[in-house]
Amino acid sequence: MRTAQQILADSAVIAVVGASRDPLKAAHAVPAQMQRYGWRIIPVNPTVDELFGERAYPTLADIPHPVDLVDVFRPAADAVQVVRDAAAIGAPAVWLQLGIFSTEARRIAEQAGMDYIEDRCLIIERAAAGLTRLA
Repeated sequence: MRTAQQILADSAVIAVVGASRDPLKAAHAVPAQMQRYGWRIIPVNPTVDELFGERAYPTLADIPHPVDLVDVFRPAADAVQVVRDAAAIGAPAVWLQLGIFSTEARRIAEQAGMDYIEDRCLIIERAAAGLTRLA
């Protein structure tokens, strides 16, 4: 199991389930900041066509290319299905944002051989490690 910082260092494409168009929400601000530091952000939100200058997809299964990490901004009750969906597309890692915990989601991720992080924030981990994907 890779650490949170190893996952970020190894990832280039992050699918953000629950990405928000509201700039006041963490589900907008966090992926926007990761994008500013060089990560490609793929928004997963069935109610929008585009976010962060990228096409948005209604589900993980609709994304036509591989992703390195699935970041989850959904309630813990939804995390189980998101992790199942992430496993189905072959994502190597899943990350539940601050305040999101799920014993069942962790079990599913472990059984699928996926790295699993919960209750951690991408931008905090990125800053702590001084990570960037910019040249």
